[in-house]
Amino acid sequence: MDSYQIDNIAQNWRFVGISFVLILGVLGCSGPKIQSPSHGPEERALDYSGFGRESVTEEILERYAPPTAGGESFSLAQSLLDLRSPGFGIPSPDGQRLYFTWTVTGNRQVWRVDQPMGFPVQMTGGEDASFLQDVSPDGRWIVISRDRQGDEQFGIYLQSADGGPVREVFRRERVVASHEFFSDDSKYLYFRANAHRPDSFSIFRYNIENRLTEEVVRLTGFWSVLDHKADGRLLLREAKGNINNAVYEFDPETNDLTALLGKDEEESYFAKYSEAEGELLVLTNRFSDFHQLYRWKAGDFESITGERGVEISSFSITRDRSRVILSLNDRGYHRFEVYQLRPWTLMPLPEIENAEQIFRGSLSAGGRWLSLMLANSNRPSEVFVLDLEDLSFNKWLPSSSPEVDLSFAVQASLESYPARDGTPIPMFVWRPKICEVQLCPVIVDFHGGPEAQSIPSFSATALILQKRGFVFVQPNVRGSSGYGRAWIDADNQERRLNVITDIEDAAIFIRESWAKDGVSPKIGVMGGSYGGYSSLVAMSKFAGSYDAGVSIVGITSLLTFLQNTAPYRRALRISEYGDPETQAEILEQLSPINYRHQVKDPLLIIHGATDPRVPVGEALLMHDGVQEAGAESSLIIFADEGHGVRKRENQARMISYLVDFFETHLK
Repeated sequence: MDSYQIDNIAQNWRFVGISFVLILGVLGCSGPKIQSPSHGPEERALDYSGFGRESVTEEILERYAPPTAGGESFSLAQSLLDLRSPGFGIPSPDGQRLYFTWTVTGNRQVWRVDQPMGFPVQMTGGEDASFLQDVSPDGRWIVISRDRQGDEQFGIYLQSADGGPVREVFRRERVVASHEFFSDDSKYLYFRANAHRPDSFSIFRYNIENRLTEEVVRLTGFWSVLDHKADGRLLLREAKGNINNAVYEFDPETNDLTALLGKDEEESYFAKYSEAEGELLVLTNRFSDFHQLYRWKAGDFESITGERGVEISSFSITRDRSRVILSLNDRGYHRFEVYQLRPWTLMPLPEIENAEQIFRGSLSAGGRWLSLMLANSNRPSEVFVLDLEDLSFNKWLPSSSPEVDLSFAVQASLESYPARDGTPIPMFVWRPKICEVQLCPVIVDFHGGPEAQSIPSFSATALILQKRGFVFVQPNVRGSSGYGRAWIDADNQERRLNVITDIEDAAIFIRESWAKDGVSPKIGVMGGSYGGYSSLVAMSKFAGSYDAGVSIVGITSLLTFLQNTAPYRRALRISEYGDPETQAEILEQLSPINYRHQVKDPLLIIHGATDPRVPVGEALLMHDGVQEAGAESSLIIFADEGHGVRKRENQARMISYLVDFFETHLK
């Protein structure tokens, strides 16, 4: 992979979107038992233990199995899921091929095309999803990662760049492995894995010729590789949370691990080697509200980009260290810029039109070709390749819209609503044309993360809700990325108590400001992962604000979540949510389960049994608690899905369930 996406640390969770980015989880064991304190809004009598499919019985899976799908909503969902966009793609070193992932078969697989707009060749198959990770510098190999039924116990595999059988590089039960990079001579594949202990990732390398794996460095904590040098030195990142981290250099000759940045700090750093020995390019928000790019040497920072007032969300550098590509995030709208490194000079690029978003993809190994995704909020995205030498710009992968007239689809507008303290909260709004003149029900969709960001992108869920006459809203409440450090840090730990009301304030604004002839619209709430948690908060703590709610893989209790999620995840999430040992009262106040007796409007909960991040026990906990309190709750568990829904048939089912649910309760 050519870069580490800062704004993808906790990327926006999407049901059927262009960027379902997996945050790897360590599986198979739970953290130490946390005793639930007796204080808080309401003492809990409910509990569970563990995560993954083994944490629930077959009886439970049978009882809450997805019901038979059919009818107009299911047929419409199937039709709109045919509106497919390919993944970003990685150009081959010679620029003659593009490798990419695609869900056209109903499951994510790896494909290639051998020329722009060429006929796609399927490279992988099977019932489990395959994820393209890298192409070797010599162009002979591609790297694939796979798990089983969404359990996120990823293994690493090699395949010839021409196709054929896949070769297992590394896979172990209850171990997560992640590809890092190929050596410049294509002899070695480097990866990280928690092979020695479940809460720590060490670095390994695989010899492609003799098929032997050796440990490069054993580490404690969550580590990944930022960059490497030809002499074997590694630039390593130690995660202290989902945002903050430290940067080290490892020298294999001496086995020295030298701290460079962030060891005794709580800061965000992303770094690459520059072309000068001893110098790094560092992306950080240490000195400003937004991430900016600096040169660093011997502890001194020199600003390169200056204060721009927009987030530089990530960057990559070519292997010859001559060019730098910046990804910019301006209030949810993405674009990119290319610079010569010495002297720092902006390169002229072809003008790109008719795209709300331009996402930087991957560089070819030699750094000449760059894949780009052009995306809009009312039609599927397409993939182009930019030649950084002759500046030619060609479409390689078109979108497909079989038998669907998209004239009804509208572009998202950037609007805002006031929080109770007067802070404007940005939101993207898809308002169907008919809703300009008549009262329509509204669906508010909160993103995951919580450090993610909703952006104006295309999804089947948003499209079908528009088609059915719903206004679709995606807010970026405080705690979201893309709006500066103060905004993203606003909900950390006890500060969440001060801004959780952003959830209720969205409904208050919509009822008051979007009323017609004195009648307020009915409002539904939905979301996945942390967005599912937000939906549960909306329906319980802020009961009555929304008329119906759907929670998908959402957190019910921050205490039981931290207790049962994987050890390394628990450590990373404490910096965001709070420490169960010292901040249990705050966690109780923020947990929807403790407000279950306040729920008074219909609730639909959807979860995957193999989910390693938010255990399926969270769904059972809330469902049982709400029913015990006498309110209406429905629960659906997909036995063959994890933290989200990947398989096409299951996607169509889930979309039809939530659409029919909102149709029933909001119209």
